[in-house]
Amino acid sequence: ALFCVSQHCFFSRSLSASNNRNGEDSWFKSLFVRKVDPRKDAHSQLLAKKEDTNLYKIQFHNVKPECLDAYNSLCEEVLPSINTDAHYPCELIGTWNTWYGEQDQAVHLWRYRGGYPALTEAMNKLMQNKLFLEYRNERGKMLLSRRNQLLLEFSFWNEPTPRPGPNIYELRSYQLRPGTMIEWGNYWARAIEFRQQNSEAVGGFFSQIGSLYMVHHLWAYKDLQSREETRNAAWRHDGWDEVVYYTVPLIQHMESRIMIPMKTSPLK
Repeated sequence: ALFCVSQHCFFSRSLSASNNRNGEDSWFKSLFVRKVDPRKDAHSQLLAKKEDTNLYKIQFHNVKPECLDAYNSLCEEVLPSINTDAHYPCELIGTWNTWYGEQDQAVHLWRYRGGYPALTEAMNKLMQNKLFLEYRNERGKMLLSRRNQLLLEFSFWNEPTPRPGPNIYELRSYQLRPGTMIEWGNYWARAIEFRQQNSEAVGGFFSQIGSLYMVHHLWAYKDLQSREETRNAAWRHDGWDEVVYYTVPLIQHMESRIMIPMKTSPLK
C-alpha cells in the first residue's frame, strides 16, 4: 500500500510538472504565433485567384560551371519556340541565371492557363516534339541537379506580365511552418500595398507539389542600389513593421536570389 501511495504521489507530481511545462510551452509559443480560425476550405481555395485557374511551374537547374554558356544558348534557342507556339497551352514567364545566391543556376517560370489539365496536355505534346526531346537530352548532359515545384498565385498579387528592361530580379523564397499559410496570406494581403508603388512587385506564389508550405515572392529592380532604397522606403509606411513582426515567426527558412534575365526572357 505504501508503494502504491508513493507511486501515486510520484505520478501526480510528474503529471503536475508535465502540465506546468506544457502550460509554459503554450504560453511561450503564444507570444510568437497568432491563432488562426479553423477553415473548412483548402488553403488553395482561400488564397488563390478565383477568376482563372492558372498553374505555375518553377524549375531550378544547377548547371556544370563549364557548361553554363552552352546551357544558356540551348535554352535561348528552344524555349521561346515553345512559348510562342499556340499548340502548347503554356507560357514562359521568365528565365534567369542566378547572380547572387546559388551559383551556376538557371531558374525558369512557366504558366499553364487551365490548371492541371493544361499541364498534362503540354507535357504530352512535348513528348512528341523532336526538338524538345533533343533539347532535354542535351540539357541532361550539362546539369548537376534539377528540381521543380508546382505553384498557385496569391489572389492579392498582380499576375506576372512581360516588362521591359534592363532589370534585375529578386526571388525571395520562404519555407513556412506547416499550418501557417493562411496567416501568411492574411498579413501579406495588406503588406503588398506598401510594395506596389514603384511597380517592383512581379508575382507571389505558394507551392502545391514539391516542397510544401513554400512561398515565392518575385520582385524587379533597376539595380541593387534601387533595391536597397525601395526596401528601406517600405519601413516608412505605417503598418509595415507590424507585418514583419508577425510574419517572421511563421518562417522556418528563407532564401534570396538575385537573378539576371536571359536574352529571350519575357521579363527583361
